[in-house]
Amino acid sequence: MKITTAKQLSSFLKDTRKSQGISQNKTASTVGIKQDTISKFEMSSANAQIDTMFKLLSALNLELNITPRSQHHNSLPNNSTQDQAPTEWNEEW
Repeated sequence: MKITTAKQLSSFLKDTRKSQGISQNKTASTVGIKQDTISKFEMSSANAQIDTMFKLLSALNLELNITPRSQHHNSLPNNSTQDQAPTEWNEEW
């Protein structure tokens, strides 16, 4: 699954947690954080700390893989090369 926003990530993790039949409380206790932290992450992930994300991934037995974008997807605007600084950023996070 391609995830490009914090909201998509929080929704995916929430859906995964629910599909595994795991409560917020159980998820939190697995990694030593408060249930409220899980709730806040699922509701407003844009304000969450990255450490919380990694704890949630761990509790749900998931991992984060970072891979280069495919060759046909040019992430550098205006036909820039890697040696040139792009003039603007137009990609989703």
